[in-house]
Amino acid sequence: MACSCSTPSPKSPAPGFRRALWIALWVNLAMFLVEGIASLQSGSVSLMADAIDFFGDSANYVLSLSVLGMGMLWRGRAAMVKGVTMAVFGLVVWGRGIWVMQSDITPEPLTMGLVGFLALAANFSVAALLFHYRDGDSDMRSVWLCSRNDAIGNIAVMAAALGVFGTGTAWPDLVVAAIMGTLAFTAGISVVRHARTDIAGARLNAAETSQACRSELS
Repeated sequence: MACSCSTPSPKSPAPGFRRALWIALWVNLAMFLVEGIASLQSGSVSLMADAIDFFGDSANYVLSLSVLGMGMLWRGRAAMVKGVTMAVFGLVVWGRGIWVMQSDITPEPLTMGLVGFLALAANFSVAALLFHYRDGDSDMRSVWLCSRNDAIGNIAVMAAALGVFGTGTAWPDLVVAAIMGTLAFTAGISVVRHARTDIAGARLNAAETSQACRSELS
């Protein structure tokens, strides 16, 4: 007798999530270019950190779109990759901040503030778009955390611009960059933990299904 058990079909993504990811992808790519150029012109570490984060988020959205129709195991693995990259990004920002601190470079605050405000508007729109999916699986949660962190980071960049303008030093920019790096690192660890839970659950379900099939055949 043929085994009537079968591997559960992949859980369909929440309605509208794919479209939201595409919108988020294009917004992040555009802002990566804008902030990347602005960071070079202004010499701001926090602005450069935010630009790199936009690029990382874009790559993560592509990864999310590629596994959207797959099973929980693969989606958990994708989230694991994203969590690790978020944590590494945080460490890179810390390293960049230390290098700039030793170089004694003071950024240009007006560019920081204007571009930071533009990035905030973009990220607030994306975060609002993805807010509905924040309590989904680890892949959805990682997407939401990326957008949330970006919006917080943009506010911090504008605060750093005011600090640089008021003090005439790079310290406000460096402090904000350090905070952004810490936020990325801790969010990455959170996503990794959630992804491990999803992966373990997917493997347990697969093992139980396989055991059920063997029991039915015997």
